[in-house]
Amino acid sequence: MIDKEDTERIIALIQQEVVPAIGCTEPMAVALCTARATEQLGRRPDSIEVFLSANVLKNAMGVGIPGTGMIGLPIAISLGALIGKSEYQLEVLRDLTPSALEEGKQYVQEKHIAIHLKENISEKLYIEVRCSSKGDSATAIISGGHTRFVYIGQSSTVPENISSSIEICERDEIQLNMQMVYDFATTAPLEKLRFILLTRDYNMRAANDALKGNYGHNLGKTIDRPLSKGIFGNSIFSHIIAKTASACDARMGGAMIPVMSNSGSGNQGICATNPVAVFAEENENTEEELIRALTLSHLTAIYIKQSLGCLSALCGCVVAGIGSSVGITLLMGGDYGHVCRSVKNMIANLTGMICDGAKPSCSLKIASGVSTAVLSALLSMEGKCVTSAEGIVDDSVDKSIHNLTSIGAEAMNATDEMVLNIMTNKC
Repeated sequence: MIDKEDTERIIALIQQEVVPAIGCTEPMAVALCTARATEQLGRRPDSIEVFLSANVLKNAMGVGIPGTGMIGLPIAISLGALIGKSEYQLEVLRDLTPSALEEGKQYVQEKHIAIHLKENISEKLYIEVRCSSKGDSATAIISGGHTRFVYIGQSSTVPENISSSIEICERDEIQLNMQMVYDFATTAPLEKLRFILLTRDYNMRAANDALKGNYGHNLGKTIDRPLSKGIFGNSIFSHIIAKTASACDARMGGAMIPVMSNSGSGNQGICATNPVAVFAEENENTEEELIRALTLSHLTAIYIKQSLGCLSALCGCVVAGIGSSVGITLLMGGDYGHVCRSVKNMIANLTGMICDGAKPSCSLKIASGVSTAVLSALLSMEGKCVTSAEGIVDDSVDKSIHNLTSIGAEAMNATDEMVLNIMTNKC
């Protein structure tokens, strides 16, 4: 059992990491930082200089910006300065109008914006925005979390001590393990967990709204078409993939549709939510079973991100796919042993899937993660589990998770650099 103090700390952690977002979180975080620097300046900037870590740059280059029909950072930065409100956090551009969009496009064309790679910084989530007008300047810096401001000042010169203080994201948060995650999800008072149903409300609505348009590669709609049903069947499995991919299609394609994110990623939030919600509905699970399964899914993803970091070279579908797999396992009637087996089965399969930026084709990776999540849960319920004699899987589920995250956070750094180099040097 989890004591009352730890229960409250875990609830606070989930509420901190599971929040609404419109669009991809990296360009929205850049827009948020721009909005805050503009507010500090006090007027419309004549010039904006933006300095980004490689991972932020990678994730913001090819993704649609909600409501604009455009991709990339310039329009996100422009709108952040012109209509963004920092109080909206990752929904910073929700006041966008057609006239504001035209003004934003003009601002981009007038070349007020310069974007740079921030040199000599190890923090993977770093955003620095300097706004200037008529000799005055203001700077805002986000680091270590998509909404975590570490500096706001009325100057274009950043104090030297800022560089050392942002290297590690300091958080007074409870350190999780898999047993704690499972015990909390299955025993915490139900009324304290009911808020997690908002993830279903947001992310399933996004999946349904996505069907009203043509977003990204239309993977979700494609899976729902008659030809695909002849291949996948009209099954829970195909419905899970379609509903998850549809929400990702819309989000990556620039739809002005809010989703509930997890650990700074909307796609992770979708992947941790929709497979569980679809399975629960079609399997006729109770509301309590759904609440506890969603809690287990999201908290598992948060636990993995504690050692993986805010951004990494590892695709987020690996993290959130593990979450949805254990959530589905719980809905199938699994216990802690089954959950651990599902985790190990996932790690044995998806380890090493690279993140090559946020983009419409993320829905393909999400589909891979979700299909593996269902397969891993089924194997687990049959008593099948990848053993410690195979690959990076260990007898301990927590050790297996940390083997995964050490690869993503450390061993894949050279891969991350190569991916960014390829992306930035394409014609």
